[in-house]
Amino acid sequence: MSEKTGVALYSAVDARLTHYAVDVAAGTLAARDTIELPAKVQYAWPHPTHRILYVATSSGGPGVPSNRNHVTALTIAKDGSLRPHGEARTLPRRAVHLCVDPAGGHVFSAHNFGGGGMTVHPIEPDGTLGVPVPQDDGLAYGNYPHQVMVFPAGDRVLIVDRGINAKADAPEAPGALRSFRHDSGRLVPDQVVAPSGGFGFGPRHVVFHPTRPWLYVSDERTNKLRVFACPNGRVDPAPAFVCDTLAEPDNVRPRQLAGPIHIHPNGKFVYVANRSDHGAAAGSPFRGGENNIAVFAIDVVSGAPTLVQHAPTRSIHVRTFSIDPGGRLLVAASIMGLHIVEDDQTRHVPAGLSVFKVGTDGTLSFLHRHDVETTGDERHYWSGMVGLS
Repeated sequence: MSEKTGVALYSAVDARLTHYAVDVAAGTLAARDTIELPAKVQYAWPHPTHRILYVATSSGGPGVPSNRNHVTALTIAKDGSLRPHGEARTLPRRAVHLCVDPAGGHVFSAHNFGGGGMTVHPIEPDGTLGVPVPQDDGLAYGNYPHQVMVFPAGDRVLIVDRGINAKADAPEAPGALRSFRHDSGRLVPDQVVAPSGGFGFGPRHVVFHPTRPWLYVSDERTNKLRVFACPNGRVDPAPAFVCDTLAEPDNVRPRQLAGPIHIHPNGKFVYVANRSDHGAAAGSPFRGGENNIAVFAIDVVSGAPTLVQHAPTRSIHVRTFSIDPGGRLLVAASIMGLHIVEDDQTRHVPAGLSVFKVGTDGTLSFLHRHDVETTGDERHYWSGMVGLS
């Protein structure tokens, strides 16, 4: 399959999911077609063997109640175009994240409000979604689940509980990593890892190393990269390594948050997005903060990360990014447009897709920005690349 048709990128603005053809060699994106989902796209995950994309949608969002929540299976055609595959399944609440286990047997959806939760749908042989697997009452999912990931062996599921910072009217809610054994989708509590009781621990997203028993954690609330050993599916109680993600860790502005994290397919580099949209809530111009991708080299013996680069995204608040299956291209998606002030002049930076070439040393070279139109309160909430071979 040619470079021009071997990878597809999908990009969601509210309920609209757009397919881009990716030319990896040239580093270019070409918009092809757009479909409408039942509600606003929250996250999506491809099946490990079938050409199917599973998408969580919701009428709500951060701090916004939702009354329409679904997970939908979409068939990916050879050219990357999408079409519904079977019946969309209703979810009890907004799913902020979802994933598929390595064997492709279940979709796990994580809910962050209402005490947290998880919904598990079996995947039928044809890739459609079955009815949810019943779960025991009283399972503890944490204060603010923000991601669900299945361990590489497939027998355990990890809820990434971000916790919540202290507020004027409420104390801090601690964070944790919470694992569950699962048997055909039925969950059984297994382990809770909460360094210092989870206070000052705010994991947002994690990624497992592709070949070694290491777990890399993006700590949103402290702007740290934490590395845990996880032999035999057990996460060590304390991190082996902790690194700052910011270029200026002593100059943390409001709304500065560590974001998504991914490992290069070769396992030698780990990438963390630093994101800031300070000023957005007040409707004023961007007030400063770091919007970049932090690049770390991974020691092949110990798993220790060493910072090698901060690559500016030239955009505001990257909520998601992805690396093509061949590891040669990274595309970062900014969630919104904001006005910024430079040299006493105000200009608008729209939402967009920032495209980088990935070097053999893991570093990123900026290629171009592809602007993405958003109107009013619309958000460019998710994007991801999928191999079509």
